[in-house]
Amino acid sequence: MVCIMSGASSQLALFLCGCYVAALGVHAEEPCVAETQEAEHYVAAVYEHQLILTPNPLALVSRKQALELMNQNLDIYEQQVMIAAQKGVQIIVFPEDGIHGFNFTRTSVYPFLDFMPSPRLVRWNPCLEPHRFSDTEVLQRLSCMAVKGDMFLVANLGTKQPCQSNDPGCPNDGRYQFNTNVVFSNNGTLVDRYRKHNLYFEGAFDAPLKVDHVIFDTPFAGKFGIFTCFDILFFDPAIRLLRDSEVKHVVYPTAWMNQLPLLAAIQIQRAFAIAFGINFLAANIHHPSLGMTGSGIHSPLKSFWHHDMETSRGHLIIAQVAKNPLGLTGTENATGKTDPSHSKFLEILAGDPYCEKDAQEVHCDGATKWNVNTPPIFHSEMMYDNFTLVPVWGKEGYLRVCANDLCCYLLYQRPTVSKELYALGVFDGLHTVHGTYYVQACALVKCGGLGFDTCGQEITEATGRFEFHLWGNFSTSYIFPLLLTSGMTLETPDQFGWENDYSFLRKSGLSSGLVTAALYGRLYERD
Repeated sequence: MVCIMSGASSQLALFLCGCYVAALGVHAEEPCVAETQEAEHYVAAVYEHQLILTPNPLALVSRKQALELMNQNLDIYEQQVMIAAQKGVQIIVFPEDGIHGFNFTRTSVYPFLDFMPSPRLVRWNPCLEPHRFSDTEVLQRLSCMAVKGDMFLVANLGTKQPCQSNDPGCPNDGRYQFNTNVVFSNNGTLVDRYRKHNLYFEGAFDAPLKVDHVIFDTPFAGKFGIFTCFDILFFDPAIRLLRDSEVKHVVYPTAWMNQLPLLAAIQIQRAFAIAFGINFLAANIHHPSLGMTGSGIHSPLKSFWHHDMETSRGHLIIAQVAKNPLGLTGTENATGKTDPSHSKFLEILAGDPYCEKDAQEVHCDGATKWNVNTPPIFHSEMMYDNFTLVPVWGKEGYLRVCANDLCCYLLYQRPTVSKELYALGVFDGLHTVHGTYYVQACALVKCGGLGFDTCGQEITEATGRFEFHLWGNFSTSYIFPLLLTSGMTLETPDQFGWENDYSFLRKSGLSSGLVTAALYGRLYERD
């Protein structure tokens, strides 16, 4: 599935104009959706790669054998670069692990590693100077691809760096091994490298002793930040990079295994773009049997994305991208203050004197009255965490559910009530499975069945439509808005921001049934 998502308002200048999608040379064109000036945009591509894997990543092979395998993947990369070049692409992003694969040991990955000089110490064009350093065949091919395509190229590979015994961090085998992103300019020069800091059970690689904070400059769009996969959930380097207000774009190679209902690849990619008001260029591995798919070119107002669990082929997405993305802060409806549901939301936050609130519902006089039975509180596992939830019943209502210091609130209306169970859940605690990090989350989710114990299960289809405000008293300013509907469809919030010290998300007019609406908060200092 390749999808185009419109922004929150038809009156807004659209960030993307035209989309080209290619699957190993087969490509289709979508019509332009807005008149744009070329000077205000650049053309970007991301490639979701169906990689060719080594039959046994634990086996010891020669450098020659390793290069034979990697060159098969690089051949596909080169095909995609040439397709992209025909469309005027200025920067292309390839996924994490896309050249060498994964599940290696420290020893078995060694033949797959290139030597990596520091671009900050050595100016080097591997395509023009192929013999300057040994064991750099992959870097040479990538450099020459950038030249052939006349574009900036971002790719991920394994690299090695010898170290001395007097280096206190030097591993016992006398070398560092890094999961590395590289950036080449359109003339093949190695512009910079980023070594992954937050490794995800990657025993073959070392984390650098000092975090790389890499920002590279381009002649067509200014500054880009770069990080890899699991890094997106942590303060360093992702958040610290974006403290530089001139960084409007991020390139993001990833090998992400989807986990619903809160952390599918396209969900977190889009949420990051909205939260920071940036363009986010994400390239994922395509390996459906491992749950790996989900790439896109995302802005705060619009996304082109690809999510496909059915087929086994790569996909190229090409789109025009605004050099200065327009954030959701400028998308609030002029009628927002007088919209009945938004007025009610503001009244609740202001402590409407006509409303009497108790633990789970609000009773209001006159036109603001809600007739909702107090729903039961229950617990269910979601994302391996113990969420506290309440069922969402009826056509309209106002709910509250709390855990520890976080209370989550939902004000909702439904045109019709589907035969599905939805629940409002809260979690405020340390996540400890597949990584350790502190989360505060408010989530409206469709449950897997009609039993309370199915709330939190992974589902992708739904029919329930909602108009809602979701908000919470978060202890962090780092909130990521997640909004996913049936068929892995991304939606744009009508509003996302802060009101009276509450983070809130507002949406009406869903295109299909709601799967997840959530505010996903990270308290980095409690990790």
